[in-house]
Amino acid sequence: MKAVRVHKPGGPEGLVYEDVPDPKAGAGQAVVKVEAIGLNFAEVNRRRDADPASLPMPIGGEAAGTVVQVGAGVTEFKIGDRVAFNGVPGAYAELVAAPAARLVRIPNNVTTKQAAAVLLQGMTAHYLACSTYPLGANDTCLVHAAAGGVGLLLCQIAKQRGARVLGTVSTEAKAKAARRPAPARQSSTPRSTSPRR
Repeated sequence: MKAVRVHKPGGPEGLVYEDVPDPKAGAGQAVVKVEAIGLNFAEVNRRRDADPASLPMPIGGEAAGTVVQVGAGVTEFKIGDRVAFNGVPGAYAELVAAPAARLVRIPNNVTTKQAAAVLLQGMTAHYLACSTYPLGANDTCLVHAAAGGVGLLLCQIAKQRGARVLGTVSTEAKAKAARRPAPARQSSTPRSTSPRR
């Protein structure tokens, strides 16, 4: 299979698209045929700061695709399932062996590209709005970089939870994007009853 790996620390010129062995699904793993990857700034830092002793190094941690092989003990996924994952090294590849515990099933109304692009930012936004401080109808929140990956999702989640949202952006085009209405909710989700701070 083909994969992108880091061969020298620094800029993108250190990335090499090359042949590597196909992964096999070990116990508790599934091999995913990657159809889309998430590009995150974390990969830029990993590439820049790569330890020369660890090279060549796989890169990428977020992707989505279709399960093509399951290992021993994996019962929650089967061949053909559309899945996404985050936090699995080597996502810039045609195939990735991922722990089944890191996989999430992609809903029918979400494309593979959307799933790959939203997982890390979505988990961050959800954590901030639902766990760190569970926003509700009597809350106001300030979202810096409201038109960025996390910012857009955080604005939408906060609005869906009934909060008043104030956002900061650097251009009128970004302000327009941040003001875009949140998609309609698919189902009712119980709100957290965590105590307010």
